[in-house]
Amino acid sequence: MARSVANGVYEAGGIPLDLPVVSLGETQVRPTAMLWRNMAAMATEEMLRANPIDGVVLLGGCDKTIPALLMAACSVDLPAVVVPGGPMLTGTFRGVPLGCGTDVWKLSEEVRAGTLSAADFARSESSMIRSRGHCNTMGTASTMGLLAEALGMTLPGVAGIPAADSRLLEAAHATGALAVELVDAGRRPSTVLGPGSFRNAIVALAALGGSTNAVVHLLAIAGRAGIELSLDDFDRIGADVPLLVDLQPAGRYLMEDLHRAGGLHAVLAEVRDLLDPLAPTVTGRPLAEHLDAAAVYDREVIRPREMPLQPRAGIAVLRGNLAPDGAVIKPAAASAHLLRHRGPAVVFDSVEDLHARLDDPDLDVTADSVLVLRGCGPKGYPGMPEVSNMPLPAKLLAQGVRDMVRVCDGRMSGTAYGTVVLHVAPEAAAGGPLARVRTGDLVTLDIEARTLHVDADLDAREPSPEFLAALARPSRGWERLYVDTVQQANTGADQDFLLGASGDRVARGSH
Repeated sequence: MARSVANGVYEAGGIPLDLPVVSLGETQVRPTAMLWRNMAAMATEEMLRANPIDGVVLLGGCDKTIPALLMAACSVDLPAVVVPGGPMLTGTFRGVPLGCGTDVWKLSEEVRAGTLSAADFARSESSMIRSRGHCNTMGTASTMGLLAEALGMTLPGVAGIPAADSRLLEAAHATGALAVELVDAGRRPSTVLGPGSFRNAIVALAALGGSTNAVVHLLAIAGRAGIELSLDDFDRIGADVPLLVDLQPAGRYLMEDLHRAGGLHAVLAEVRDLLDPLAPTVTGRPLAEHLDAAAVYDREVIRPREMPLQPRAGIAVLRGNLAPDGAVIKPAAASAHLLRHRGPAVVFDSVEDLHARLDDPDLDVTADSVLVLRGCGPKGYPGMPEVSNMPLPAKLLAQGVRDMVRVCDGRMSGTAYGTVVLHVAPEAAAGGPLARVRTGDLVTLDIEARTLHVDADLDAREPSPEFLAALARPSRGWERLYVDTVQQANTGADQDFLLGASGDRVARGSH
């Protein structure tokens, strides 16, 4: 793809230069790739500012890379355009399509329940990775690639093209030529991104059934771009948007099917009246104008507006004495019978505590219990890992239970599913009330009322010694800087000293 971009730059009269920056893959980086999103953004920002370049093409694929690149581009404000790396092709196991990530979560629970052998699980895992590319479900990688286009920061029509599809190389070539045009026109992120751009992204997020992680990423990008965006905007703009895309984890199909069915433009055309009609793109034309030729070719994959998968599918923002600054939940991935629920808390002080006790036959837990995991926010873990979709207790799995209400100050993989309350703010490590919940406290979740409440006088309590002992306390390096300066999830979990922009000017030369 980089070679195709370079050829497009050359063809348009520019000179391309490869600038390698930190890359974050979800499957290998420990303890969580989110710990380094802000560092990748900072390194990219400094790379762009330090080198004598006029514009930039941002190549990203996995979950944190496109957000980090966009954050950096906004802070430097050189002419910029994104090329998403694209999802992998659909893999099958015993004749059934498998979704990368989503089916791992499902099948791993079957192994724990004793209904699938470890050998078959390994075979299924290798079968689902059919080609290069990022996860092919509507996880965070797919979501952020599509939202980069909804924001106006890609060549129209490029987001969602599978990684192995030669048309992605064609689009990369055209993007290289477009980058030269952006420089000539002085078309910078500050001239493309505005409040309308983020409105369009929030509408797209809901209609696609996109990842909850998009919330923290869009908030962080807006913070760099100087755009006022809050958690409440996600609820205000997106709550009543219908879910139109029948993709895992909220539905049945995969990203290759979405591309075949008409892609992002076909989805946005269904909700065109909800979009900002004037929000521009890197082409210089509004996003809405690029939807005129959109068509839906498979109404099972992309539902008509009047027959949605769910009528109200946007991210729901919850508040209450457990989340004074907000928490989020994805109703499209939740179980209908748990959208309003009241049950006793079963509290875990750390991920290690969860793993040690979850499958204990003597654990006092029922299907009505609310699993609470704390110490997993930006400061506490550190890095806000994807552990909120806690596995269910083995004894409940054996009884056929497949979902429970779960509450955590961490994140959840965009490929995951379940009735999971995420991004609780303030996190427990920052003094949030989650630190003072005790096992047995009655927790009430009411998604319709947008509330998350616990029946307890939390102010009269102190955090448990076990919780405090498990918190991250890095002594040096990026982890120390991160914990000391990271903000909370409700504002995007960026570093406080990286908010805003410094532009592309360098005051002094090197000699």
